[in-house]
Amino acid sequence: MGEGLASPRPLGESRTTRLLLIGTALAFLGIFLFVPLVAVFVEALCRGVGVYWSAVTDPYAVSAIRLTLLVAGIAVPLNLSFGVAAAWAVTKFEFTGKSLLVTLIDLPFSVSPVISGMVYILLFGLQGWFGPWLLAHDIQLMFAVPGLVMATMFVTFPFVARELIPLMQEQGTDEEEAAVSLGAGGFQLFWRVTLPNIRWGLLYGVLLCNARAMGEFGAVSVVSGHIRGLTNTMPLHIEILYNEYNLVAAFAVASLLAVLALITLVAKSALEWRYGGELSRGGGS
Repeated sequence: MGEGLASPRPLGESRTTRLLLIGTALAFLGIFLFVPLVAVFVEALCRGVGVYWSAVTDPYAVSAIRLTLLVAGIAVPLNLSFGVAAAWAVTKFEFTGKSLLVTLIDLPFSVSPVISGMVYILLFGLQGWFGPWLLAHDIQLMFAVPGLVMATMFVTFPFVARELIPLMQEQGTDEEEAAVSLGAGGFQLFWRVTLPNIRWGLLYGVLLCNARAMGEFGAVSVVSGHIRGLTNTMPLHIEILYNEYNLVAAFAVASLLAVLALITLVAKSALEWRYGGELSRGGGS
């Protein structure tokens, strides 16, 4: 009986079938992931390192890189705060509208980023609902950094919350209730009990949120106005270079995004390994 329970091999599956499935998966990865990734770097370096370096240090490219990092640097911490608060509320309390809140958290997954950008234009553009009031008070949201941040926040805010909610639901409230019974306050409860238990899930969600923020195109394209050197993020700058048939420069800047994606992938894999270990032990210390 013990040997039967210990056997990890699935029944009725031949070696040929396993090899065929693995080979199919690797072929798809090679065709749709590895080959395009290699092509980006090959095209970026096809005219030499000097041309590549000139493309990535061009003032417009540098401006796009800085703006991308700035927008991500603002949007990700704000989404981190929202994600923790939303996950805490959903998993620790019962309140009217809880299911509605969970549904709204998933809304950006079902709405096109372009539509979300159009909504912000409708609300805060010059011809929008609040446009005249903003203009009268000399406040510019659209075609400026605030608009890029808002659009990026909309398309990325589910990532942290959706990573934390299942984790916190699985952990339950026993540790928090024990801490409260021992006299812990709200601040101590969060920093000494809740946060250590969710830290790897939190980092994982932030990582995914940051990756999407830096690569977002549709929403920021609508609200940016495509002002070169001012409101173009890296994806928008790549589009402009490509439309101008400056393919080497476009692929050069795209290679920077690819490097960021690879770094994200490595960090994601490391967190998955550590995060999985934490879950198997029932959370952190």
